[in-house]
Amino acid sequence: MSAAPVEPPTPAEPETQLDLANRLMEQNPGSRVEIIGGVIVVSPPPDGRHARVLTDITVPFIAAGLHGGATAVLQGIGLWLPDGPEDYAVPDLSLVDADFDDHAIANNCYDPAIFHLVLEVTSSNYNNDLRAKVVAYANAKIPVYVIIDRKHNRVHVLTDPAENGYDSHRVHAPGEHITLPSSIGAEVKFDVEALLKAGRNGRKTD
Repeated sequence: MSAAPVEPPTPAEPETQLDLANRLMEQNPGSRVEIIGGVIVVSPPPDGRHARVLTDITVPFIAAGLHGGATAVLQGIGLWLPDGPEDYAVPDLSLVDADFDDHAIANNCYDPAIFHLVLEVTSSNYNNDLRAKVVAYANAKIPVYVIIDRKHNRVHVLTDPAENGYDSHRVHAPGEHITLPSSIGAEVKFDVEALLKAGRNGRKTD
């Protein structure tokens, strides 16, 4: 009686960085997982003040008519990045073409060409928003990057993307009013102090 040949087990496919990122997302519900510059970044769930700032900043975009026509104002939409084979980010707020569904690339992320603006509200890992994402978004040619910097009590508006950074970087302090570049499709203004106050404890209504 001859024995049947035994096939060796097929080696498991090595886990990709994207596989690991998705597994971390499943293991940490509510956290934001991104791959920036080839590094997996896990951000904790946002606090209530972060969410409040995000709601407040969304209002002037919608009031300007930027949601529901040619563009859409979306929270937490994935942006596929060109810096690495599996790099992607999930900005807090994005202004994108209304037909974004036609521009999906991978892992629920979309072509950077449809993004007119991205915005981040800083949390405990604020250096990621102020450094790594500046490079990532510039290399993806995102025209406007806005940072609500709760750590340093100011707002950054970056425009004119270049290699590894933006050619224009304006910093706005409380007391100033900002008008975003008209290139986003409409005039959007907001009060720096009001936004920063929304991100602090004990928000006042005066």
